[in-house]
Amino acid sequence: MKAILFDLDGTLLPMDTEAFIKNYTKELAPKVAHIVEPDQFIKALWTGTEAMMSNKDAAKTNETVFMNAFLPIAEVEKDEIWPVLDNFYNYDFASFSYLTSPTSSAREIVNTALTKGYKVAIATNPVFPKVAIEHRLEWAGLKDLPLDHVTYYENSYYTKPHTEYYQSIAEELGVNTNDCVMVGNDKQEDMAAGNCGMKTYLVHGHVIDRGTDSFAVNDEGTLEQLTKDISDNTGIFKT
Repeated sequence: MKAILFDLDGTLLPMDTEAFIKNYTKELAPKVAHIVEPDQFIKALWTGTEAMMSNKDAAKTNETVFMNAFLPIAEVEKDEIWPVLDNFYNYDFASFSYLTSPTSSAREIVNTALTKGYKVAIATNPVFPKVAIEHRLEWAGLKDLPLDHVTYYENSYYTKPHTEYYQSIAEELGVNTNDCVMVGNDKQEDMAAGNCGMKTYLVHGHVIDRGTDSFAVNDEGTLEQLTKDISDNTGIFKT
């Protein structure tokens, strides 16, 4: 193994993802109510998100895909609403840290991986702008670490669980997919990395299982167990 991809929400940053998204949309809609009616905004937001989730056009970033789907439903121009959204993500979004439960294990495991010479990517589903993901990295205690790659909607062209998403990260890291381990808590979105040859590790604690697609899990356990495996070259990292 040469590289480790870590999911963020529910993995390195413990949280109830459903509750987080519910509160996020509840707080965001009123911020733009003077521009677009809240129900219409929420519809446009989810339309844009669904467009990103289904996109496979390598010529369009997730940001572009979102914008192209969002603006017609919201019936506004980008210059009208984007400054308000930017302000929300820069300032208001930072207050949502109370919806998460940061653990020192996150920094420990990433530091261990970096010390052992692995390339490290934060493979969070890139449906948020960079600034929002940087806030979450800060909550997790990871923002200052020398990470090799972080996915966000400005620099990504695919989303989980598409094979192309995982392949693009391997290419960014300069490694083959079969030299990577994907670490995550989502049985569908994260474990799908196995479809392109990556090893997979399911993190206990906030497991998400929609009961739909079933993907192979090569190993599973806590972040603490995985940290030990990385440090001692055992388990999935056995040489």
